Amino acid sequence: MADATPSSASSAASPTFDEVFCGLLPRLYRRAVMLAGSRQSAEDVVHEAYLRLAARPHRFLAHPEPYAYAFTAVLNVARDAYRKDRRQVLVDGLEGVEEAGADGAAAGTGASGGWDGGVERRHAEIEAVRLLGRLSHRQAGIVILVDLDGYTIDQAAKIMKVHRGTAARHRARALDRLRAYLVESEHGQAGR
Repeated sequence: MADATPSSASSAASPTFDEVFCGLLPRLYRRAVMLAGSRQSAEDVVHEAYLRLAARPHRFLAHPEPYAYAFTAVLNVARDAYRKDRRQVLVDGLEGVEEAGADGAAAGTGASGGWDGGVERRHAEIEAVRLLGRLSHRQAGIVILVDLDGYTIDQAAKIMKVHRGTAARHRARALDRLRAYLVESEHGQAGR
């Protein structure tokens, strides 16, 4: 009985790779959907990132910010998958997501603004995925880190292993591109 106590105390002091990674899974899945465009692709991306990180678990566990380390792996896997798919087959884009977004908008919350069962949040997530899909992976990654996860430009640059100026330029171009698209789509809606 005395032998069991020290081992459980030491495991409590230092969490295992799986414990730390599983704690990050919900957040990684949400971000992977934004990068990959669909839930199934996101699951594949996160699984591949897990395999890459599990090959050297000590690096992951020793990192001062495991989420940032795991996000970088997810971003790299998503970019690699996109490049591979682009070389093999032409991709139509996010037509399925756009159709789902239109269905979500039709379901709406109504004028009451009350609880809608998560329809409005889901519609916002689909719209974010659609908009981020118009950006390069680096631009989407920097927007996710800075604007959704709350990192500073300096922190995001360090996570993505680029110079601060490069990160700021990617973010500025991404935001300009998103603004232009929103203005363009707003004018398209007004003309209808």
